[in-house]
Amino acid sequence: MKLSYLFVICYLVCVNALAQTESQRAATFNLNKKVAIQGYDPVAYQTGQEAQKGKKSIAATHQGITYYFAAESNKQLFLGNPAKYEPVYGGWCAYAMGKTGDKVKVDPETFKVIDGQLYLFYNFFFNNTLEDWNEDETALKKQADQNWGQLLSKS
Repeated sequence: MKLSYLFVICYLVCVNALAQTESQRAATFNLNKKVAIQGYDPVAYQTGQEAQKGKKSIAATHQGITYYFAAESNKQLFLGNPAKYEPVYGGWCAYAMGKTGDKVKVDPETFKVIDGQLYLFYNFFFNNTLEDWNEDETALKKQADQNWGQLLSKS
């Protein structure tokens, strides 16, 4: 009897911790109606080197974040290693994260894959921040990593 009671307590603690993590991620990530990357396929950026819209019918949720995929094979690749395909900085503009630490919307078709990680950028009103990022990528990436870490620690 004691063992099953202990199991129930451990289970509830684990479920609560997971729920907090999922809700924190959902509050921190760049989402549109709980969907990441405005419905673009996170795997296509790396496998096809292109921004490709996903389909609602081919969706997967990882730790509270929903992604759409263009093909079932992309969904399976994602499920095998979500960390490889999720966009850095929660899908916010990498340049803005490095420059000011702000969460700025992105154009999902303006991206760069660096060391196997997806970086997204703001590209509206004649302002393509990918160009600015490329001018000082090393320093901006270092600062963006720090700023993102601080944002996560506050949530």
